[in-house]
Amino acid sequence: MTSLTDAIRPRGLRLSLIAAGLITAGGCAAFGLRQPATAPQPLPTIDRPTPPPKAPARPDGSTLTDAQAQAALLTQTDLGAPWTATGGAAHWRDGLLKATTSAGECQRLLDTLYTDELLGGPARAVIALDDDDNNAQLRYQIAARRPSDVDAALSWLKTMPDRCARFTATTGTGTVEDIKVTDAPLPQVGDARQGLRVSIDATPSDNEKYQLTLEVAAVRVGQDAFALTNGGLGAVANNTTQAAVQDGALRLADVRRQGRAQV
Repeated sequence: MTSLTDAIRPRGLRLSLIAAGLITAGGCAAFGLRQPATAPQPLPTIDRPTPPPKAPARPDGSTLTDAQAQAALLTQTDLGAPWTATGGAAHWRDGLLKATTSAGECQRLLDTLYTDELLGGPARAVIALDDDDNNAQLRYQIAARRPSDVDAALSWLKTMPDRCARFTATTGTGTVEDIKVTDAPLPQVGDARQGLRVSIDATPSDNEKYQLTLEVAAVRVGQDAFALTNGGLGAVANNTTQAAVQDGALRLADVRRQGRAQV
């Protein structure tokens, strides 16, 4: 294939020979060769590739369609047994997460856990799955937030293990809760991420002790983000949270890649 340099060189050489007097401007060659005086000497035309059209950006910056956002959700097939389609909101959500505290930013954390808005706004697409064996529920959502808003929410979540390491809260029925917040390890996926493990110990008036454990995770992948809450009164395994984060990042990346290929 003729390179750009090779295509331009004949014209440059001709101009150099004219200047040196080796050929005349009329086209007579000093080397005994002749070419028509009107022989064209066009510069090579370089066609620039046409950029592919971009999908219209939503106000939140996402390029996912509504169908793609739904396709990016995890399913019970991804997590396997014992996870099944949800039967509704977990009963411990109102009983233990709806509480008040005077510990500053920790109230915001409780409100965020109760409303399930880890990234500061309602989800664009959400699915809930139940583990009846451990009285647990996993909620997974595709966010509808700008990347800068997601990063701000992640930065705030990152401060919680220090600012709300341990505090007390009171439910609407007067039950006092002892709450601990620590970091939850996550796989190194996406562009930014944060995980928390929240343990709530409560002893209601019936003197039956309850311990609710929540693992939450939020991850930004390019212009898009997802979040999940894995909580229950029984065993809440971090490997389930990690698997959901890993699979979620792969699913979101795959949906975005397919979307670009279809443009």
